[in-house]
Amino acid sequence: MSAQALPRLTPPEYLQWERRQETRHEYVGGEIFAMTGASRAHNLICGNTFAALHGQLRRRACEVYSADMRVKVTETGLYTYPDIAALCEPPQFEDAEVDTLLNPSLIIEVLSDSTERYDRGANFAHYRNLASLSHYLLVSQSEYRVEHYVRQAGRHWLLTEYLDPEERIALTRIDCSLRLTDIYERVSFPAQSEPLPSQRPGID
Repeated sequence: MSAQALPRLTPPEYLQWERRQETRHEYVGGEIFAMTGASRAHNLICGNTFAALHGQLRRRACEVYSADMRVKVTETGLYTYPDIAALCEPPQFEDAEVDTLLNPSLIIEVLSDSTERYDRGANFAHYRNLASLSHYLLVSQSEYRVEHYVRQAGRHWLLTEYLDPEERIALTRIDCSLRLTDIYERVSFPAQSEPLPSQRPGID
């Protein structure tokens, strides 16, 4: 989200206002924040991941949503738009508009320079209050790297980091998996420059 806050609103005022907007805005603590645009890599990763999940969840009593589905964390009052959300329980919504999900089982955020600190910190702190949430994935867009947080007993979370393109991430709550190669299909990473001869190990 951008750092520029718009005027303070109550949650009902925010929803009424947001539903008339052409762009998306996050709401927290009485303030609304404009959501920033995304890079090509970000869009490819989101599209690939959504397609992989949709293919596994179709014809099942499950739903997967892209970044246009608003999610509310009732306990903290956050309204936000995860890159991807999914669940295999009956979906619960804020109201009859059916555009604000209350009970995701899986949330995925694709990291960027502007959002990484927020998605690791304050955003995850909000998400952890969702009793329905079992899986939280942070996906790098600069290298093969996915961090998978799985809810344990109580308020404990187990972190597993995936770096191998052929590794699969098991999403047990929704009974499917994601392979890093599929997540990063057609994504190219910045080339790392070769060190100069004087910088190479063993050469003075």
